[in-house]
Amino acid sequence: MRTLRKSEWGTWYATLVRAFGGVPETAEELELYESLTEADRSLGVWEGDECVGTAGAFSFRMTVPGGAEVPVAGVTMVGVAATHRRRGVLTSMMRRQLDDVRSLGEPLAVLTASEPAIYGRFGYGAATFQVNAEIDTGRVRLSVPDGTDDVRLRYAAPGDVLDVCEAVYARLVPGRPGMLARRPGWERHGLLDPESSRGGASPLQCVVARRGGEVTGYARFQVRPGWSSEGPAGTVVLRDLAGLDPVTEAALWRFLFGIDLTSTLSVRGRPVDEAWQYQVSDLRRCGPVLRDALYVRPVDVGAALAARTYQAPVDVVFEVEDAFCPWNAGRWRLSGDTKGASCERTSDAADLALSVRELGAAYLGGVSLTSLGAAGRVRQVRPGALAEASVGFGSDVAPWLPHGF
Repeated sequence: MRTLRKSEWGTWYATLVRAFGGVPETAEELELYESLTEADRSLGVWEGDECVGTAGAFSFRMTVPGGAEVPVAGVTMVGVAATHRRRGVLTSMMRRQLDDVRSLGEPLAVLTASEPAIYGRFGYGAATFQVNAEIDTGRVRLSVPDGTDDVRLRYAAPGDVLDVCEAVYARLVPGRPGMLARRPGWERHGLLDPESSRGGASPLQCVVARRGGEVTGYARFQVRPGWSSEGPAGTVVLRDLAGLDPVTEAALWRFLFGIDLTSTLSVRGRPVDEAWQYQVSDLRRCGPVLRDALYVRPVDVGAALAARTYQAPVDVVFEVEDAFCPWNAGRWRLSGDTKGASCERTSDAADLALSVRELGAAYLGGVSLTSLGAAGRVRQVRPGALAEASVGFGSDVAPWLPHGF
């Protein structure tokens, strides 16, 4: 196992692609992913000239409760050749990677899991969720707030308005835990549009929203034409939507609901608390489905818990179990409120006992410690400590990962 050399990227990435089924990617995709790969944060396991294992990390900054942007390692491109399974290759890469993350001073590692059962044993807990939906726009109506008619929408070529769309996104990042501040190059990720992935849909389209002369939102989408014996039955496939205020969001959703010759709006990866779910006339005909999204792993428990704020005062001692990163194991006293927090080693008696996996799940405020306690994953030692900590860890805005990596 060693750090990737830039000249080896093609071989290394081909190993990853094969691990995920072997379907070739377009030249545009390959060029983008090679440009985004941080070679000094990428690991390869080699047997002679053959690459048999891959793992990488992106250097992100992620919003945490309270609005701070915290450096995190975005674990990515993890794969092991099928010929080399059950030999400790993955465990060795996870071990090396977390050691490297710690040495860089990043308090958290995050990932999206192709197979969630794999990563729990390395301390990653499901911390954010998302909503997928297939909305029957032929039958479902949308009720919008006053002021929605003040928003003006115009079509634009996605690449031509990339800068203004990114400016909208950047303004939203501090307001929702789990959002990633996009580094240079990542803005291109949202424009990837290989024909092989369209499934009969149109090339990527975009509308930009303006209110009071200012760009306040955008939606990127595709349209898949379709016909039935009853007439037009096309599908709008939503790729991305962002609005700086409720009326802009409502105007964008209303537009998507009303595109001619369509009767379905296909939605993937949206926040669980998004307003459209409370504006529709019939939620059942939207078919909402909840799915796990971002997995969080505290690499430095003290620094991670001190980096966020707490919506109610907390003063609690955690007994943390962490066999994979033993430097986290032991007792930590967390004291914090809406203004800030500290988390230090202590010899005081524990109030709550849990593993680092549960701490990661609760970290962004989308999974309650009370629920984890009811599941037997958090043990209350001091009466009342669980409710106190659970309220403090909460977030009034659901955490959300806006795009994969």
